[in-house]
Amino acid sequence: MKLSVIIPVYNEKDTILKILEKVKQVNVEKEIIVVDDGSTDGTVDILQQIKDEKIKIILKEKNEGKGSAIREGLKYVTGDVIVIQDADLEYNPSDWIEMLKFMEEKNAKVVFGSRILRKNKKASFFFYLGGRLLSLLANILYNAKITDEPTCYKMFKKEVIENINLKSKKFEFCPEFTAKIRKKGYKIYEVPISYNPRSIKEGKKIRFKDGIHAIWTLIKYRFIE
Repeated sequence: MKLSVIIPVYNEKDTILKILEKVKQVNVEKEIIVVDDGSTDGTVDILQQIKDEKIKIILKEKNEGKGSAIREGLKYVTGDVIVIQDADLEYNPSDWIEMLKFMEEKNAKVVFGSRILRKNKKASFFFYLGGRLLSLLANILYNAKITDEPTCYKMFKKEVIENINLKSKKFEFCPEFTAKIRKKGYKIYEVPISYNPRSIKEGKKIRFKDGIHAIWTLIKYRFIE
């Protein structure tokens, strides 16, 4: 299976080349789609210097949010399976191997990488609590039966996304995706992954208001399309 890797980027000049190197090292057939969401810190200059036919660079002029960048990247995928990769170093792309293996062995359409199912360094108490709350809410509203709803590592077959109308522009992409695939009847499987959280000081961009939006998104899409 060919893997399409979508990397939404916003102001990650210190990590973008490092994560791209890690992505390239994963020994699977893949294409890499980097979508810069209007960076202003020099990330664009770095991306423009990349000369690699296996990496497609898309530069958005306006910063609209992670969800908008992912949706833009989805327009260009040609692989059988899609995975989202943040541009920082919190997640390790080598975990895709087990996710892909699980997908093939179980004939799964959707696999989430769960940070909860492996012993990892935890993010701050409020980030951790927020993630647990979103997972609980997804389980109550959608019978998702998952431990880590807001994980970045959402891997899914291309066919899953073809009949889903995604609208989110910002961080609420994750709960919208979870809600809509469950409403379509797709079972979400989970595979343990590693996680190395960074702090807001180190560049983490999610804030309290994003958690509120995520909660509202899960509730909203329970009742509307």
